[in-house]
Amino acid sequence: MSESPRRGNVFRYESYETDAAAGLLSCWYSLDGRRFSERFTLSPDGRWDTPAARAAARLVFLLAGVSYYKTAAPPVIDLGAIAVTETERAFLREYYLQGLGEFAYQNGLDLTPLRIEGPAAQAPGPAAAPPRRPPGRGGPRALVPFGGGIDSIVTVEQVRQRADAALFVVSRPGDRFAAIERPAAVTGLPVIRADREIDPQLLRSKDLGFLNGHVPVTGILSAVAVLAAALEGRDTVVMSNEWSASIPTLEDRGRTVNHQYSKSESFEAGFRAVLAGAGAGLPDYFSLLRPRTELWVAERFAALRRYHASFRSCNRAFHIDKALRLDHWCGHCDKCCFIDLILAPFLPVTELERIFAGGDRPASPGSREPLADPAQADRFRALLGTSAGSKPFECVGEVNECRAAALLAARRPDRADSKLLQELAAEVAALPDAPTPAASAAMLRPVGAHFIPPAFASEDLLR
Repeated sequence: MSESPRRGNVFRYESYETDAAAGLLSCWYSLDGRRFSERFTLSPDGRWDTPAARAAARLVFLLAGVSYYKTAAPPVIDLGAIAVTETERAFLREYYLQGLGEFAYQNGLDLTPLRIEGPAAQAPGPAAAPPRRPPGRGGPRALVPFGGGIDSIVTVEQVRQRADAALFVVSRPGDRFAAIERPAAVTGLPVIRADREIDPQLLRSKDLGFLNGHVPVTGILSAVAVLAAALEGRDTVVMSNEWSASIPTLEDRGRTVNHQYSKSESFEAGFRAVLAGAGAGLPDYFSLLRPRTELWVAERFAALRRYHASFRSCNRAFHIDKALRLDHWCGHCDKCCFIDLILAPFLPVTELERIFAGGDRPASPGSREPLADPAQADRFRALLGTSAGSKPFECVGEVNECRAAALLAARRPDRADSKLLQELAAEVAALPDAPTPAASAAMLRPVGAHFIPPAFASEDLLR
Protein backbone atom coordinates (compact mmCIF):
# COMPACT_ATOMS: atom_id res chain seq x y z
CA MET A 1 0.00 0.00 0.00
CA SER A 2 1.18 3.51 -0.73
CA GLU A 3 1.37 5.77 2.30
CA SER A 4 -0.50 9.07 2.40
CA PRO A 5 1.76 12.15 2.66
CA ARG A 6 -0.67 13.68 5.15
CA ARG A 7 0.15 11.35 8.04
CA GLY A 8 1.24 12.95 11.29
CA ASN A 9 3.91 12.06 13.84
CA VAL A 10 2.36 11.75 17.31
CA PHE A 11 -1.20 11.76 18.62
CA ARG A 12 -1.35 12.71 22.29
CA TYR A 13 -3.94 12.29 25.02
CA GLU A 14 -3.68 15.58 26.88
CA SER A 15 -6.21 15.59 29.74
CA TYR A 16 -9.84 15.35 30.76
CA GLU A 17 -11.96 16.77 33.56
CA THR A 18 -15.47 16.52 34.91
CA ASP A 19 -17.73 19.30 36.12
CA ALA A 20 -20.41 17.69 38.27
CA ALA A 21 -22.45 20.89 38.62
CA ALA A 22 -22.77 21.18 34.85
CA GLY A 23 -22.91 17.43 34.23
CA LEU A 24 -19.98 17.86 31.87
CA LEU A 25 -17.05 15.71 30.77
CA SER A 26 -14.42 17.58 28.73
CA CYS A 27 -11.62 15.79 26.85
CA TRP A 28 -8.51 17.30 25.23
CA TYR A 29 -6.19 15.77 22.65
CA SER A 30 -3.46 17.01 20.31
CA LEU A 31 -1.80 15.88 17.11
CA ASP A 32 1.55 17.46 16.25
CA GLY A 33 0.57 20.58 18.17
CA ARG A 34 -2.98 20.93 16.83
CA ARG A 35 -5.39 20.74 19.77
CA PHE A 36 -8.81 19.14 19.80
CA SER A 37 -11.55 19.07 22.41
CA GLU A 38 -14.71 17.04 22.86
CA ARG A 39 -17.48 17.54 25.40
CA PHE A 40 -20.17 15.25 26.76
CA THR A 41 -23.05 16.67 28.75
CA LEU A 42 -24.94 14.23 30.94
CA SER A 43 -27.06 14.49 34.07
CA PRO A 44 -25.92 17.23 36.50
CA ASP A 45 -27.84 15.32 39.16
CA GLY A 46 -25.81 12.17 38.60
CA ARG A 47 -23.41 10.45 40.98
CA TRP A 48 -20.25 12.02 39.59
CA ASP A 49 -18.19 11.44 42.75
CA THR A 50 -18.32 7.63 42.75
CA PRO A 51 -15.39 5.36 41.77
CA ALA A 52 -17.56 3.95 38.96
CA ALA A 53 -18.29 7.37 37.45
CA ARG A 54 -14.64 8.39 37.65
CA ALA A 55 -13.50 5.15 36.01
CA ALA A 56 -16.16 5.44 33.30
CA ALA A 57 -15.21 9.05 32.50
CA ARG A 58 -11.61 7.93 32.01
CA LEU A 59 -12.76 5.22 29.58
CA VAL A 60 -14.78 7.73 27.58
CA PHE A 61 -11.64 9.86 27.32
CA LEU A 62 -9.64 6.89 26.08
CA LEU A 63 -12.14 5.71 23.46
CA ALA A 64 -13.24 9.12 22.15
CA GLY A 65 -9.69 9.94 21.07
CA VAL A 66 -10.00 7.79 17.95
CA SER A 67 -11.98 10.51 16.15
CA TYR A 68 -9.01 12.88 16.38
CA TYR A 69 -6.26 10.34 15.85
CA LYS A 70 -7.67 9.54 12.42
CA THR A 71 -7.21 13.13 11.19
CA ALA A 72 -3.59 12.24 10.38
CA ALA A 73 -3.18 8.63 11.64
CA PRO A 74 0.37 8.93 13.03
CA PRO A 75 2.42 5.84 13.95
CA VAL A 76 2.59 6.80 17.65
CA ILE A 77 -0.08 7.34 20.28
CA ASP A 78 1.20 9.02 23.44
CA LEU A 79 -1.10 8.49 26.41
CA GLY A 80 0.50 11.36 28.30
CA ALA A 81 -0.07 11.03 32.03
CA ILE A 82 -2.76 8.36 31.66
CA ALA A 83 -1.44 5.08 33.04
CA VAL A 84 -3.05 1.96 31.60
CA THR A 85 -2.97 -1.71 32.48
CA GLU A 86 -1.72 -4.37 30.09
CA THR A 87 -5.34 -5.35 29.41
CA GLU A 88 -6.26 -1.76 28.58
CA ARG A 89 -3.23 -1.22 26.36
CA ALA A 90 -3.92 -4.40 24.37
CA PHE A 91 -7.60 -3.47 24.05
CA LEU A 92 -6.77 0.07 22.87
CA ARG A 93 -4.40 -1.21 20.22
CA GLU A 94 -7.03 -3.61 18.89
CA TYR A 95 -9.65 -0.86 19.09
CA TYR A 96 -7.54 1.44 16.93
CA LEU A 97 -6.35 -1.20 14.45
CA GLN A 98 -9.65 -3.05 13.98
CA GLY A 99 -11.95 -0.12 14.62
CA LEU A 100 -10.11 1.90 11.96
CA GLY A 101 -9.79 -1.07 9.59
CA GLU A 102 -12.26 0.38 7.10
CA PHE A 103 -10.68 3.83 7.38
CA ALA A 104 -7.22 2.36 6.71
CA TYR A 105 -8.47 0.28 3.79
CA GLN A 106 -10.17 3.20 2.08
CA ASN A 107 -7.22 5.56 2.64
CA GLY A 108 -4.56 3.03 1.60
CA LEU A 109 -2.89 3.01 5.01
CA ASP A 110 -1.09 0.35 7.02
CA LEU A 111 -1.70 1.02 10.70
CA THR A 112 -0.15 -2.21 12.00
CA PRO A 113 3.14 -0.59 13.15
CA LEU A 114 1.13 1.55 15.59
CA ARG A 115 2.83 2.09 18.98
CA ILE A 116 0.95 3.10 22.10
CA GLU A 117 3.31 4.74 24.56
CA GLY A 118 2.66 5.82 28.12
CA PRO A 119 2.96 4.78 31.75
CA ALA A 120 1.92 1.35 32.97
CA ALA A 121 -0.63 0.80 35.72
CA GLN A 122 -1.07 -2.20 37.93
CA ALA A 123 -4.34 -4.07 37.58
CA PRO A 124 -6.54 -3.83 40.71
CA GLY A 125 -6.35 -6.82 42.98
CA PRO A 126 -9.23 -9.21 43.66
CA ALA A 127 -10.44 -7.08 46.56
CA ALA A 128 -11.17 -4.23 44.15
CA ALA A 129 -13.42 -6.31 41.90
CA PRO A 130 -16.91 -4.90 41.20
CA PRO A 131 -19.29 -5.70 44.07
CA ARG A 132 -22.16 -8.09 43.55
CA ARG A 133 -25.75 -7.01 43.98
CA PRO A 134 -26.78 -7.11 47.66
CA PRO A 135 -29.50 -9.64 48.52
CA GLY A 136 -33.00 -8.23 48.34
CA ARG A 137 -32.03 -5.24 46.21
CA GLY A 138 -34.46 -6.25 43.47
CA GLY A 139 -34.05 -6.89 39.77
CA PRO A 140 -31.55 -5.34 37.36
CA ARG A 141 -31.71 -1.67 36.44
CA ALA A 142 -30.82 -1.63 32.77
CA LEU A 143 -29.85 1.12 30.36
CA VAL A 144 -30.52 0.29 26.70
CA PRO A 145 -28.75 2.41 24.04
CA PHE A 146 -31.51 3.09 21.54
CA GLY A 147 -31.13 3.88 17.85
CA GLY A 148 -34.72 3.36 16.76
CA GLY A 149 -33.99 0.38 14.48
CA ILE A 150 -35.37 -3.14 14.60
CA ASP A 151 -32.46 -4.43 16.72
CA SER A 152 -32.81 -1.97 19.58
CA ILE A 153 -36.61 -2.22 19.49
CA VAL A 154 -36.47 -6.01 19.86
CA THR A 155 -33.93 -5.65 22.68
CA VAL A 156 -36.10 -3.15 24.55
CA GLU A 157 -39.13 -5.41 24.40
CA GLN A 158 -37.07 -8.31 25.75
CA VAL A 159 -35.34 -6.31 28.50
CA ARG A 160 -38.43 -4.60 29.87
CA GLN A 161 -39.79 -8.02 30.84
CA ARG A 162 -36.82 -8.66 33.13
CA ALA A 163 -35.51 -5.33 34.34
CA ASP A 164 -36.28 -1.76 35.27
CA ALA A 165 -35.37 -0.39 31.84
CA ALA A 166 -34.57 3.05 30.48
CA LEU A 167 -33.46 4.09 27.01
CA PHE A 168 -30.19 5.88 26.32
CA VAL A 169 -29.83 8.33 23.45
CA VAL A 170 -26.78 10.35 22.38
CA SER A 171 -27.13 13.33 20.06
CA ARG A 172 -25.54 16.63 19.19
CA PRO A 173 -26.52 19.54 21.46
CA GLY A 174 -29.97 20.80 20.54
CA ASP A 175 -30.50 18.13 17.90
CA ARG A 176 -32.98 15.28 17.87
CA PHE A 177 -33.50 12.58 15.24
CA ALA A 178 -37.16 11.88 14.55
CA ALA A 179 -36.22 8.34 13.52
CA ILE A 180 -35.13 7.76 17.14
CA GLU A 181 -37.62 9.94 18.98
CA ARG A 182 -40.78 8.47 17.42
CA PRO A 183 -40.13 4.80 18.27
CA ALA A 184 -38.66 5.85 21.64
CA ALA A 185 -42.00 7.47 22.45
CA VAL A 186 -43.79 4.25 21.49
CA THR A 187 -41.82 2.32 24.13
CA GLY A 188 -43.23 4.54 26.90
CA LEU A 189 -39.93 4.15 28.79
CA PRO A 190 -37.87 6.98 30.30
CA VAL A 191 -35.07 8.34 28.14
CA ILE A 192 -31.66 9.22 29.58
CA ARG A 193 -29.72 11.52 27.27
CA ALA A 194 -26.19 12.64 26.60
CA ASP A 195 -25.15 15.49 24.33
CA ARG A 196 -21.93 14.91 22.41
CA GLU A 197 -20.13 17.96 21.05
CA ILE A 198 -17.25 17.03 18.75
CA ASP A 199 -14.51 19.50 17.94
CA PRO A 200 -15.77 21.74 15.10
CA GLN A 201 -12.49 21.17 13.26
CA LEU A 202 -13.75 17.68 12.35
CA LEU A 203 -16.60 19.25 10.39
CA ARG A 204 -13.97 21.04 8.28
CA SER A 205 -11.89 17.93 7.61
CA LYS A 206 -11.61 18.48 3.87
CA ASP A 207 -10.65 22.15 4.17
CA LEU A 208 -8.04 21.38 6.83
CA GLY A 209 -6.52 18.50 4.89
CA PHE A 210 -7.47 15.81 7.41
CA LEU A 211 -7.74 12.17 6.54
CA ASN A 212 -11.34 11.08 6.79
CA GLY A 213 -13.32 7.90 7.12
CA HIS A 214 -15.28 5.58 9.40
CA VAL A 215 -14.50 5.42 13.13
CA PRO A 216 -15.76 2.81 15.65
CA VAL A 217 -18.47 5.13 16.94
CA THR A 218 -20.35 2.37 18.76
CA GLY A 219 -17.26 1.93 20.94
CA ILE A 220 -17.39 5.59 21.94
CA LEU A 221 -21.13 5.43 22.59
CA SER A 222 -20.67 2.24 24.63
CA ALA A 223 -18.28 4.02 26.97
CA VAL A 224 -20.65 6.99 27.26
CA ALA A 225 -23.51 4.59 28.04
CA VAL A 226 -21.45 3.00 30.83
CA LEU A 227 -20.80 6.48 32.25
CA ALA A 228 -24.50 7.37 32.02
CA ALA A 229 -25.46 4.13 33.77
CA ALA A 230 -22.93 4.78 36.55
CA LEU A 231 -24.27 8.31 37.04
CA GLU A 232 -27.85 7.06 37.21
CA GLY A 233 -27.16 4.14 39.54
CA ARG A 234 -28.01 1.59 36.85
CA ASP A 235 -26.08 -1.66 36.96
CA THR A 236 -26.32 -2.91 33.37
CA VAL A 237 -25.84 -1.58 29.85
CA VAL A 238 -27.66 -3.79 27.33
CA MET A 239 -26.56 -3.48 23.71
CA SER A 240 -28.37 -4.68 20.58
CA ASN A 241 -25.53 -6.11 18.51
CA GLU A 242 -26.38 -9.38 16.82
CA TRP A 243 -24.24 -12.29 15.61
CA SER A 244 -23.70 -10.98 12.09
CA ALA A 245 -22.00 -7.83 13.39
CA SER A 246 -18.94 -10.03 13.99
CA ILE A 247 -18.70 -11.11 10.34
CA PRO A 248 -16.05 -9.16 8.38
CA THR A 249 -17.20 -6.89 5.59
CA LEU A 250 -14.28 -8.00 3.42
CA GLU A 251 -10.79 -9.45 3.47
CA ASP A 252 -7.86 -7.44 2.16
CA ARG A 253 -4.38 -8.89 1.78
CA GLY A 254 -4.97 -11.45 4.48
CA ARG A 255 -6.51 -8.95 6.91
CA THR A 256 -10.20 -8.70 7.67
CA VAL A 257 -12.04 -5.40 7.58
CA ASN A 258 -15.26 -5.12 9.57
CA HIS A 259 -17.40 -2.00 9.30
CA GLN A 260 -19.16 -3.16 12.47
CA TYR A 261 -16.07 -3.95 14.55
CA SER A 262 -17.26 -2.00 17.60
CA LYS A 263 -20.49 -4.01 17.47
CA SER A 264 -18.64 -7.32 17.22
CA GLU A 265 -18.15 -10.12 19.74
CA SER A 266 -14.42 -9.32 19.75
CA PHE A 267 -15.01 -5.72 20.83
CA GLU A 268 -17.60 -6.79 23.38
CA ALA A 269 -15.21 -9.32 24.95
CA GLY A 270 -12.35 -6.81 25.07
CA PHE A 271 -14.46 -4.00 26.50
CA ARG A 272 -15.95 -6.31 29.13
CA ALA A 273 -12.43 -7.30 30.20
CA VAL A 274 -11.50 -3.63 30.56
CA LEU A 275 -14.62 -2.91 32.62
CA ALA A 276 -14.03 -5.91 34.86
CA GLY A 277 -10.39 -4.97 35.35
CA ALA A 278 -11.17 -1.42 36.45
CA GLY A 279 -12.14 -2.63 39.92
CA ALA A 280 -14.57 0.25 40.41
CA GLY A 281 -17.97 -1.44 40.43
CA LEU A 282 -18.68 -0.45 36.82
CA PRO A 283 -21.98 -1.55 35.26
CA ASP A 284 -22.13 -4.85 33.42
CA TYR A 285 -22.08 -4.58 29.62
CA PHE A 286 -23.30 -7.13 27.09
CA SER A 287 -25.32 -7.51 23.91
CA LEU A 288 -28.66 -9.24 24.28
CA LEU A 289 -28.81 -10.22 20.60
CA ARG A 290 -25.29 -11.64 20.32
CA PRO A 291 -26.38 -15.29 19.73
CA ARG A 292 -29.07 -14.32 17.22
CA THR A 293 -29.13 -13.55 13.50
CA GLU A 294 -30.73 -10.54 11.84
CA LEU A 295 -33.23 -13.00 10.38
CA TRP A 296 -34.40 -13.90 13.90
CA VAL A 297 -34.49 -10.23 14.90
CA ALA A 298 -36.65 -9.45 11.86
CA GLU A 299 -39.05 -12.28 12.71
CA ARG A 300 -39.45 -10.91 16.25
CA PHE A 301 -39.83 -7.33 15.04
CA ALA A 302 -42.53 -8.34 12.57
CA ALA A 303 -44.76 -9.26 15.53
CA LEU A 304 -44.21 -5.86 17.22
CA ARG A 305 -46.81 -4.11 15.10
CA ARG A 306 -47.09 -1.00 17.25
CA TYR A 307 -43.63 0.05 16.07
CA HIS A 308 -44.17 -0.48 12.35
CA ALA A 309 -45.44 3.02 11.67
CA SER A 310 -42.72 4.82 13.63
CA PHE A 311 -39.37 3.14 12.95
CA ARG A 312 -37.18 4.31 10.07
CA SER A 313 -33.78 2.65 9.50
CA CYS A 314 -32.78 4.84 6.57
CA ASN A 315 -29.36 6.44 6.18
CA ARG A 316 -30.93 9.73 5.12
CA ALA A 317 -32.83 9.92 8.41
CA PHE A 318 -29.54 10.51 10.25
CA HIS A 319 -27.78 13.03 8.05
CA ILE A 320 -25.77 15.54 10.10
CA ASP A 321 -26.96 18.38 7.88
CA LYS A 322 -30.61 18.94 8.79
CA ALA A 323 -31.28 20.35 5.33
CA LEU A 324 -30.38 16.96 3.85
CA ARG A 325 -32.16 14.89 6.50
CA LEU A 326 -35.30 13.15 5.23
CA ASP A 327 -38.49 12.67 7.21
CA HIS A 328 -39.35 9.54 5.23
CA TRP A 329 -37.66 6.40 3.90
CA CYS A 330 -35.49 7.27 0.89
CA GLY A 331 -36.09 3.78 -0.53
CA HIS A 332 -32.75 3.45 -2.24
CA CYS A 333 -29.93 3.40 0.33
CA ASP A 334 -28.30 0.16 1.47
CA LYS A 335 -30.13 0.27 4.81
CA CYS A 336 -33.55 0.70 3.20
CA CYS A 337 -32.84 -2.24 0.90
CA PHE A 338 -31.57 -4.46 3.71
CA ILE A 339 -34.48 -3.74 6.04
CA ASP A 340 -36.97 -4.47 3.27
CA LEU A 341 -35.22 -7.72 2.39
CA ILE A 342 -34.84 -9.03 5.95
CA LEU A 343 -38.48 -8.27 6.84
CA ALA A 344 -39.94 -9.59 3.59
CA PRO A 345 -40.22 -13.24 4.77
CA PHE A 346 -42.28 -12.20 7.78
CA LEU A 347 -44.54 -9.32 6.73
CA PRO A 348 -47.21 -9.11 4.03
CA VAL A 349 -46.18 -7.13 0.98
CA THR A 350 -48.98 -4.66 1.71
CA GLU A 351 -47.54 -3.97 5.17
CA LEU A 352 -44.06 -3.30 3.81
CA GLU A 353 -45.52 -1.07 1.11
CA ARG A 354 -47.30 0.88 3.84
CA ILE A 355 -44.15 1.14 5.97
CA PHE A 356 -42.04 2.52 3.12
CA ALA A 357 -44.83 4.84 2.01
CA GLY A 358 -44.76 6.57 5.37
CA GLY A 359 -46.49 4.38 7.94
CA ASP A 360 -49.12 6.46 9.70
CA ARG A 361 -48.05 9.65 7.91
CA PRO A 362 -49.07 10.88 4.47
CA ALA A 363 -47.08 9.13 1.75
CA SER A 364 -44.09 11.11 0.53
CA PRO A 365 -43.82 11.73 -3.22
CA GLY A 366 -41.86 8.94 -4.84
CA SER A 367 -41.85 6.74 -1.73
CA ARG A 368 -41.63 3.12 -2.77
CA GLU A 369 -40.76 -0.24 -1.31
CA PRO A 370 -37.21 -1.05 -2.52
CA LEU A 371 -38.20 -4.56 -3.66
CA ALA A 372 -40.73 -2.95 -6.00
CA ASP A 373 -38.04 -0.78 -7.61
CA PRO A 374 -35.97 -2.46 -10.36
CA ALA A 375 -33.40 0.34 -10.06
CA GLN A 376 -32.30 -1.15 -6.71
CA ALA A 377 -31.33 -4.54 -8.18
CA ASP A 378 -27.59 -3.95 -7.86
CA ARG A 379 -27.90 -2.89 -4.22
CA PHE A 380 -29.74 -6.10 -3.44
CA ARG A 381 -27.18 -8.16 -5.36
CA ALA A 382 -24.39 -6.62 -3.27
CA LEU A 383 -26.24 -7.69 -0.11
CA LEU A 384 -26.74 -11.17 -1.54
CA GLY A 385 -23.19 -11.55 -2.81
CA THR A 386 -24.38 -12.35 -6.33
CA SER A 387 -22.60 -9.45 -8.04
CA ALA A 388 -18.99 -8.43 -8.47
CA GLY A 389 -19.49 -5.63 -5.95
CA SER A 390 -18.49 -6.25 -2.34
CA LYS A 391 -20.77 -6.13 0.67
CA PRO A 392 -21.50 -2.47 1.46
CA PHE A 393 -19.76 -0.75 4.35
CA GLU A 394 -23.00 -0.52 6.29
CA CYS A 395 -24.63 -2.12 9.32
CA VAL A 396 -26.33 -4.85 7.32
CA GLY A 397 -26.66 -8.58 7.73
CA GLU A 398 -24.34 -11.37 6.67
CA VAL A 399 -24.62 -12.64 3.08
CA ASN A 400 -26.21 -16.00 3.93
CA GLU A 401 -28.83 -14.31 6.11
CA CYS A 402 -29.75 -12.11 3.16
CA ARG A 403 -29.85 -15.09 0.81
CA ALA A 404 -32.10 -17.01 3.20
CA ALA A 405 -34.38 -13.97 3.47
CA ALA A 406 -34.68 -13.72 -0.33
CA LEU A 407 -35.53 -17.42 -0.70
CA LEU A 408 -38.05 -17.39 2.16
CA ALA A 409 -39.73 -14.20 0.94
CA ALA A 410 -39.98 -15.42 -2.64
CA ARG A 411 -42.02 -18.44 -1.44
CA ARG A 412 -44.74 -16.24 0.05
CA PRO A 413 -47.94 -16.35 -2.02
CA ASP A 414 -48.27 -12.56 -1.87
CA ARG A 415 -44.80 -12.24 -3.45
CA ALA A 416 -45.50 -14.37 -6.51
CA ASP A 417 -45.77 -11.25 -8.69
CA SER A 418 -42.78 -9.46 -7.13
CA LYS A 419 -40.60 -9.52 -10.25
CA LEU A 420 -37.37 -8.21 -8.73
CA LEU A 421 -37.57 -10.48 -5.68
CA GLN A 422 -38.27 -13.54 -7.83
CA GLU A 423 -35.28 -12.71 -10.04
CA LEU A 424 -33.01 -12.27 -7.03
CA ALA A 425 -34.23 -15.49 -5.41
CA ALA A 426 -33.64 -17.41 -8.64
CA GLU A 427 -30.06 -16.13 -8.76
CA VAL A 428 -29.50 -17.20 -5.16
CA ALA A 429 -31.09 -20.62 -5.73
CA ALA A 430 -28.69 -21.24 -8.63
CA LEU A 431 -25.64 -20.81 -6.41
CA PRO A 432 -23.84 -24.02 -5.39
CA ASP A 433 -23.87 -22.89 -1.74
CA ALA A 434 -27.40 -21.51 -1.63
CA PRO A 435 -29.01 -21.91 1.81
CA THR A 436 -31.08 -25.09 2.10
CA PRO A 437 -34.41 -25.02 3.93
CA ALA A 438 -32.64 -26.65 6.90
CA ALA A 439 -29.90 -24.00 6.85
CA SER A 440 -32.46 -21.22 6.72
CA ALA A 441 -34.34 -22.74 9.65
CA ALA A 442 -31.07 -22.99 11.60
CA MET A 443 -30.64 -19.22 11.25
CA LEU A 444 -33.74 -18.78 13.39
CA ARG A 445 -32.04 -20.62 16.25
CA PRO A 446 -29.11 -19.41 18.39
CA VAL A 447 -25.94 -19.49 16.31
CA GLY A 448 -23.13 -18.00 18.38
CA ALA A 449 -21.48 -17.40 21.73
CA HIS A 450 -22.72 -14.68 24.06
CA PHE A 451 -22.19 -12.96 27.41
CA ILE A 452 -25.84 -12.76 28.47
CA PRO A 453 -26.10 -13.08 32.29
CA PRO A 454 -28.70 -15.40 33.85
CA ALA A 455 -31.01 -12.52 34.82
CA PHE A 456 -31.57 -11.76 31.11
CA ALA A 457 -31.24 -15.26 29.65
CA SER A 458 -34.80 -15.99 28.55
CA GLU A 459 -35.69 -19.17 26.68
CA ASP A 460 -36.81 -17.07 23.75
CA LEU A 461 -33.25 -15.82 23.33
CA LEU A 462 -31.26 -18.96 23.96
CA ARG A 463 -33.35 -21.82 22.57
